[in-house]
Amino acid sequence: MKKKKTDLESRFWSGRSNPSPVPVLEAFFQFHDLATAKERLNRMMAYAVQGKVRISEDPSVVFHFHQSLRSFILAGYGLRKKSGKWSVHTLPEPNSPLVQGSLSEKEYRNPVLVFRKAFKKYRPAQFLDFLADIVYFSLGTFNNVSEGNIVSPYLHLCKMLDAARLIVERRDQEGKSQ
Repeated sequence: MKKKKTDLESRFWSGRSNPSPVPVLEAFFQFHDLATAKERLNRMMAYAVQGKVRISEDPSVVFHFHQSLRSFILAGYGLRKKSGKWSVHTLPEPNSPLVQGSLSEKEYRNPVLVFRKAFKKYRPAQFLDFLADIVYFSLGTFNNVSEGNIVSPYLHLCKMLDAARLIVERRDQEGKSQ
């Protein structure tokens, strides 16, 4: 019996279909660097909470970011099953909080833990609903705001962005050392 591959929906925004999680993460960071992705997510979140103000960014840019984050979330869900392939047992010398981002020392050593924790608490559909909510509420002016909890998924998504960047960097370093 053949294993069914999950569609990570990367065709629309990246131009290529990637059936495995790590190439989707690499494609995500080719289109959005970490600082820009976190800033854009932060801005969307702020405008979604304000309600009566619309985000000034071009809606097509927000939509493209939404599509790429959808694939990112689906790739992260597939990544949670991976072993500690990207874990490190010794931290590099410059162990500063800027290098670790929002990750704890344990998560920095094994970034897959971030995805396991996030998807233990929320299903992928809940993350996709959160994403749809913040896009919807940031692109329009509304008197009401999202009824669901949008802070906790936001924090998990920020940590997932940091962890995914680490995984991509460590994979690049592994490829260069061989």
